[in-house]
Amino acid sequence: MTNNFTLKEFECNDGSKMPSDVYLNIVKLAGQLQFLRDYTGKAIKINSGYRSPKYNAKIGGVKNSQHLLGKAADIRIEGMKPKEVHSIIEELISKGDMLQGGLGLYSSFVHYDFRGKKTRW
Repeated sequence: MTNNFTLKEFECNDGSKMPSDVYLNIVKLAGQLQFLRDYTGKAIKINSGYRSPKYNAKIGGVKNSQHLLGKAADIRIEGMKPKEVHSIIEELISKGDMLQGGLGLYSSFVHYDFRGKKTRW
């Protein structure tokens, strides 16, 4: 899909087939994360990309999760703390280098999505 990301990395963790309309969003998401990878020069691990409705419910995801649409990824960057990753993404969004959307800071990962409106937690 990009120089450093494959479709497999974004597939649902329960093996569910990804709908074709979700695939188009995943391609866009992979492009955003490729920009981040190129900027940091560090590998990005995708904990969660697309989620089927069944899997999302199983793990306690919110009903309107951007993961269901293929617009979100929970990520870790090798050698960086989540707070650092969050700050970099925030900076790249403010400069217009990454798309605006949701940005969530967790203890071991960062959630990024391109929902189109600024949402932070």
